[in-house]
Amino acid sequence: MMPSAAGGRAKPTAADLGIDPAELAWERSGDGDGSLEVAFPGGPQWGRWIRGDWVLLRVAGDPAGRILVFDRNEWECFIDGIRNGEFDDASEDPVKPVASAGPDGTEKPAG
Repeated sequence: MMPSAAGGRAKPTAADLGIDPAELAWERSGDGDGSLEVAFPGGPQWGRWIRGDWVLLRVAGDPAGRILVFDRNEWECFIDGIRNGEFDDASEDPVKPVASAGPDGTEKPAG
């Protein structure tokens, strides 16, 4: 059984939607494994608006070949969050050196 998405509906997979990932034009965020790849199925062969009703996202080089499927609203909310800085803290180094105070109470740089 597929996990439920918001509203109690099962979230579809690319296979559920009849989408063959090998036939899509994937746009990449960079080179090599670990880059994000996004595809917008749609156009005349799908009978939908040119960017499609679905957006697929995967990580290049993922041995499991996992693909996230977003509907149009979810994708637009995700992009809006990026534009508004909602994920900025996720890109920061999780291990930051902590400054310490010296004997005189002044801050000493970490390191």
